[in-house]
Amino acid sequence: MINKVKKIRKPRNLLLLFDILAIALLMFYKDPESTRSMGILTSALIVLLYISNVVLDKVSSGDNYIFMVVSMLVSIGAVMNFSIDQVLGIKHLTWALLSVVGFFVTYFLVKYLDIWDKMLTPYIVISLVLFVLTLLLGRTKYGSTNWIILPGGASVQPSEFIKLALVFILACFYYNKAYYEKIKYSSMIMMGIVYVFIGFLFIQRDLGSAVMFLAIFMGIQFIYEDDRKLILFSIGLTVIAIVVGYFLFRHVKVRFDIWLDPWSKDGGQILQSLFAIASGGFTGVGIGLGYPKLIPVVSSDFIFSAICEELGILTGIGVIMLFVLLVYRGFKIGLVQRHPFYRILAIGVAISFGIQTFLAIGGVTKFIPMTGITLPFVSYGGSSMFASFLTLGVLQVSSEDLNHKPIESEPDYE
Repeated sequence: MINKVKKIRKPRNLLLLFDILAIALLMFYKDPESTRSMGILTSALIVLLYISNVVLDKVSSGDNYIFMVVSMLVSIGAVMNFSIDQVLGIKHLTWALLSVVGFFVTYFLVKYLDIWDKMLTPYIVISLVLFVLTLLLGRTKYGSTNWIILPGGASVQPSEFIKLALVFILACFYYNKAYYEKIKYSSMIMMGIVYVFIGFLFIQRDLGSAVMFLAIFMGIQFIYEDDRKLILFSIGLTVIAIVVGYFLFRHVKVRFDIWLDPWSKDGGQILQSLFAIASGGFTGVGIGLGYPKLIPVVSSDFIFSAICEELGILTGIGVIMLFVLLVYRGFKIGLVQRHPFYRILAIGVAISFGIQTFLAIGGVTKFIPMTGITLPFVSYGGSSMFASFLTLGVLQVSSEDLNHKPIESEPDYE
């Protein structure tokens, strides 16, 4: 028992030491006025993350290391965003504080309300309403109409929350499949609903999110769908969607052409990204000493390039390994979870984090064409940060040995 407590405390204490040293080093290179506000918020974040890890050890019997991994990613993101832009850095810290609170609210709601596996229709209706609102009220940004401006100037990206709803939709359907099989062609109807979602994303020209939705659906479909022809059908539709997207949307064609030839007239962003990664070397130029602002949209889409420039490629590899660890533990949770509904949730969340990380890092390193996807927990973005922590709360519940009785036959809806 004592050894177990020591194992838990050691990474938590190392995380606290990293946060303090990183923030102290950054404050040497910023003006006193901004560092005062930043110091208050970072201190609050450090304390909140540390206390959250302590509290989680008390209230959760699941995999508490996933929150530690995310705490490290959030810390790196907070340091880098403030190094890039002090105003955005303060906003990022504020969102991080709110998101941690959202994590615990989600954790307790999902854990203690036994209703989530019976709400397939509400999930679908809410998702469609959000899609329609985005079309009616959405603002076009970087070629995609996926932002809704709220009163006061704040903005929200509904697709980030619909992505989590999609995981619940698929978990509800495949968990209760014996019940839904009474409806003829139920699997095809579900596939149709998912492709309606993807169709909305095509209309919004948010093709990066469309790829993530498709990956989540096909991953869960591959594991749980009995009709293997539907999987081949999904692959065929994916190929068609890629071809149509290339010829139909100019910014998709531009990004593909840049991937093939970054020295073209539109390739400045990816070139600056590659130059930043190369100039950082193995150990980086130092926190606050790089030139990440030369990369357009660096705080959200290209944050990984800034990390490699100021903290070095070794830190970049460390970030990748943290995500690999997070995704690995997500799949492991899915493998050991005895309740089928939460097993599917864990697999869906692991796929979601994995594909988003792959798209974000692969795009900025020219491994794949750019997608405009944020790096979870690290990039600046309130919707992305908040939705990612809500998703993490779901994974935390899924990691526990739940008392809910698994249903092997059809559920009772009466």
